Amino acid sequence: MSQPRTAALAGSLAVVAALALSACGAAPDNASTTAGGKNAATATSAADFGGLDALVKAAKKEGTLHAIALPRDWANYGALIDGFKKKYGIKVEVENPDGTSQDEINAVTSRKGQDRAPDVLDLGSSFALSAAQQGLLAPYKVTSYADIPAGQKDPQARWYNDYGGYISIGCDAKRVKTCPTTFKDLLKPQYKGQVALNGNPTKSGSAFGGVYAAALANGGSFDDIQPGLDFFAKLKKNGNYTPVESTPATVEKGETPISIDWDYLNAGYADEFKSKGVDWKVAVPSDGQFSQYYSQAVNKDAPHPAAARLWQEYLYSTEGQNLWLKGYARPALMTAMEKAGTLDKTAAAKLPDVSGTPSFPSEAQQSKAKTVIAQGWAKAVSG
Repeated sequence: MSQPRTAALAGSLAVVAALALSACGAAPDNASTTAGGKNAATATSAADFGGLDALVKAAKKEGTLHAIALPRDWANYGALIDGFKKKYGIKVEVENPDGTSQDEINAVTSRKGQDRAPDVLDLGSSFALSAAQQGLLAPYKVTSYADIPAGQKDPQARWYNDYGGYISIGCDAKRVKTCPTTFKDLLKPQYKGQVALNGNPTKSGSAFGGVYAAALANGGSFDDIQPGLDFFAKLKKNGNYTPVESTPATVEKGETPISIDWDYLNAGYADEFKSKGVDWKVAVPSDGQFSQYYSQAVNKDAPHPAAARLWQEYLYSTEGQNLWLKGYARPALMTAMEKAGTLDKTAAAKLPDVSGTPSFPSEAQQSKAKTVIAQGWAKAVSG
């Protein structure tokens, strides 16, 4: 497995790459239009562009989709990319697959007007809100937009949730005698130097979720993430927290035998690692159940606007949603598909077991939490 996208925050390399690419080439004169003269760059739905067939034709003419920060092993993106290519014959270029949500936003802003700007974005929820506030996203309603729950989409259709999961604790049962199953467990002295996050919460959606979950487990709330920072400060002070960002490679090497990450990633590791002799156990902590979705969006200045919108249509089709489900992620249209009888029941039955109904922080709560983490994370884990 390659590194998860939120783990590779090797910041200097990402920044150098972004700066180098932002300097090359002007954006192509795509002018993706139908015979009726409608421009894909301003189309707010397939119907607005003249129908799905017209969108497919325009996207094929563009011939390319430029994506960023989509590793093939993240929530089954490899199968989604291959499926899109096979269905439409459109080349999918994925740059910096191990990048973070913040890297995606940086690429949009630094490469505006360039042919290497990302066409589409897959962002942690709080980062999608931020991108919308910055005016970076194009309004576009996929055909199934009405079936996406109201609380999981922007009223202006600048972003909408795609797939989600719960923060979980992954553990190498061959290296750790007794695997932790709660945040409280993680403070035990036997886990010295073993507890890692998948990235830096100021840049990474999964690490951000890990701090939020820790807050909920320690008297915090969606309005108060500070107890999460305090928890990691305590974890650092007692020697249990390791600053090594968890990736499949660090897990295999034994550098991060305990990893706080999304359940669909940890569940995927469990499958992948079996052949490599790693017994990877996954637990959704009962004392800090935090669930969150990632969000899809189209770059307002996408160099391939028709392909960008067709990609969204594919992801929110039955085929696309079930492919995410096969990657242990919970697709946004899961409830609607279950009612329609189009959900892959076999894949759904393999999801990590969680009880209760998930709730999600509001836009204001997430914005506040991001500010608190930006101001306090470095201090919490320094020293």
